[in-house]
Amino acid sequence: MADKPTEGLDAITARINSLMNKGASPAASKDAAGSEASAANGGDADKAKEGEVEGASAAEPSAPEGKGLDSTLVESSHDVKVTLADQQADPNSPLFSVKSFEQLGLAPELLKGIYSMKYQKPSKIQERALPLLLQNPPRNMIGQSQSGTGKTAAFVLTMLSRVDFAINKPQAIALAPSRELARQIMDVVREMGKFTPVKTAYAIPDGIKRGEKVDAHIIVGTPGKSFDLIKNRSIDTSQIKVFVLDEADNMLDQQSLGEQSIRVKNTMPKSCQLVLFSATFPDVVREFAARLAPSANEIRLKQEELSVDLIRQFYMDCNSEEHKRDGDKGETDSELRACEFGNAQQRRETADRIAQKMTAEGHKVDSLHGKLETADRDKTIDAFREGKSKVLISTNVIARGIDIQQVTLVINYDMPLTQGGVPDSETYLHRIGRTGRFGRKGVSINFVHDKKSWEHMHTVETDLKCQITRVQTDDLEAMESTIKQALKG
Repeated sequence: MADKPTEGLDAITARINSLMNKGASPAASKDAAGSEASAANGGDADKAKEGEVEGASAAEPSAPEGKGLDSTLVESSHDVKVTLADQQADPNSPLFSVKSFEQLGLAPELLKGIYSMKYQKPSKIQERALPLLLQNPPRNMIGQSQSGTGKTAAFVLTMLSRVDFAINKPQAIALAPSRELARQIMDVVREMGKFTPVKTAYAIPDGIKRGEKVDAHIIVGTPGKSFDLIKNRSIDTSQIKVFVLDEADNMLDQQSLGEQSIRVKNTMPKSCQLVLFSATFPDVVREFAARLAPSANEIRLKQEELSVDLIRQFYMDCNSEEHKRDGDKGETDSELRACEFGNAQQRRETADRIAQKMTAEGHKVDSLHGKLETADRDKTIDAFREGKSKVLISTNVIARGIDIQQVTLVINYDMPLTQGGVPDSETYLHRIGRTGRFGRKGVSINFVHDKKSWEHMHTVETDLKCQITRVQTDDLEAMESTIKQALKG
């Protein structure tokens, strides 16, 4: 391995930021100002139990309408493969592809909502997915799409399109694996539906009081809480027309979330349209999803295209765990934002410890993990979105699906591992996907400190057919040259 780094991550991130700012276009979102580094440090234990994912108790989250949303989409060159449930139909027919939202026959109020979000035309995934999602009679869909391509907007538009606003009963439910992702989906529902009379409700801890009868048209929540509310007859599912599982691979790959999602689904009418969306679908989950959503249309990217092309990936040699922590101390006065991830249950304590250490050194830092009270989790993620905190140290709670567009740096404290200790390439893909959002450039850095950690990184590199370049931390000029060359390439 390399010699001990002579400089902490503060100067490194500052140099990366200055390099990226030379070629990057300014951010276009409503909340784009003054936010910097998101660091996440956590393990698979956080995504194994919904009790940790959902947290304990808090008031219903209040997310200002449209806050933190970015409707800029990736102009992806990736080919989208469509497999129709009707084997006699031609998936390349113009009936199954659109180039404008007007072609979808949407209500004027929905078109107005779409354009108010600055969408100009459907993304590549939306071009193919929306005609299939909105067709009548409704058909199930299994969808695969990379981050930042508009999949959330696609299934939200489907839910809004199916709702009969004259009937004050739940008609669409969307489930997500975490409270944070559920709140983000609800932001899109409220923003896109703001010109309609849609009523919404959260099925997350303290989002709906026990015994309260829900008359909201669209419900967004997490599996365990949703099933609890259905079981206690707060939510009537007899009129549900659309049921969405977002990050479905994550949900179905976990015993608790998968079982709870199935229980929710089993309370719904057989005519309910089932939609499963995720950035990745391992074969075992794909097979299960096919059983859960029979006769489904399928839309996906080719396996070799499941990568984040705009993210330049590097690794740093560290001789010890302590040198890793030294590298966490970032010069957060720049506009760089970073996400740092790690493994093992004790990383929750590590996240808090690093946050305390960096705060004592004058940085604006928060930590986020599943053991926090839900009110604190909402407050933490909102502060980071708004730029009130410059560094967010988190567990895998935010590894999937969370869109914070100003994140330009992802740091992997450790490479992600499965419960069996095998390198988890798909989780790595989700982790680094917190940067490079919506077609903007991003950087990821992996901390490597021994032979085993290097082998883990090499396995991920091989699985994803990507290149992870060493950062010469003991030679600043060489480091800067390496990063410049990679960003130009």
